[in-house]
Amino acid sequence: MEVRTAKRKMAKLKIGLQGPSGSGKTYSALLLAFGITNDWSKIIVIDTENNSADLYSHLGEYKVLTLDAPYSPERYIQAIELAESSLVANVASKNSAINATNETGVIIIDSMSQEWEGTGGILEIHNEMTGNSFTNWGKLTPRHNSLINKILLSKCHIICTIRSKQDYVLSERNGKMVPEKVGLKGVTREGLDYELTLVFELNVKNYASCTKDRTGLFTGKPEFKINAIIGKKLAEWSLNSSNPNEVKELINSTQSLEELIDIYNSYPDIRDSLKQDFVNKKLSFIPPKNN
Repeated sequence: MEVRTAKRKMAKLKIGLQGPSGSGKTYSALLLAFGITNDWSKIIVIDTENNSADLYSHLGEYKVLTLDAPYSPERYIQAIELAESSLVANVASKNSAINATNETGVIIIDSMSQEWEGTGGILEIHNEMTGNSFTNWGKLTPRHNSLINKILLSKCHIICTIRSKQDYVLSERNGKMVPEKVGLKGVTREGLDYELTLVFELNVKNYASCTKDRTGLFTGKPEFKINAIIGKKLAEWSLNSSNPNEVKELINSTQSLEELIDIYNSYPDIRDSLKQDFVNKKLSFIPPKNN
């Protein structure tokens, strides 16, 4: 046991990306991961979605670990452990002087939903069990919790994608019970979002809103598109600092006014000190007026 001063850098980011089919969960997860690591080789996708991760290979040389059925919690844990070992070995081979267990990468679990309702997942296991249903859940819950603990205690940043579907409740209307839409519900066991650092909700237009935020970076912000800049900002938040020199490089390398605005909104703690850099770059995108 040891009493120490709290430091963000002691914890790794655990992020959820939830949305319906076609909302851009895998693509957004890859952009976030690259922003966090700035190195495609430090990203591993655990793919349960019929090789969907390979569709974005043009982005960079990230790694893919295909996880086939059965989608039991134990199989997910094995996949995470294999991904962790691969990332540690990759870091150690690049620089033997650093502590590879601290210099980690990002694991993308795409998706968590298969562990809940996929072939060999929790719901199917429960349906095939004999005996009392309540007692059976008592046996399954520890297995699911072991997976959640594996994610939370991992030395890697982890991004979980979660499929969602429209949820309905029965409401009384004119004396009749009719189904009523009550929003999107994640296809996973209830309570996963409580364990994560933050959760992004994606819509069919690929815009995200933050429904759970322990960082405070997205509080009160309107919908936005996830990009690598957001991942970089999250990585810096976890290290408890923003590097002005690195942000200057981002400003100078920006290719559009829209990207410049994203950078400006992503660094509220130091943007005032870089005001002139933002202004100069903004002027470079504005064509001079004719006499």
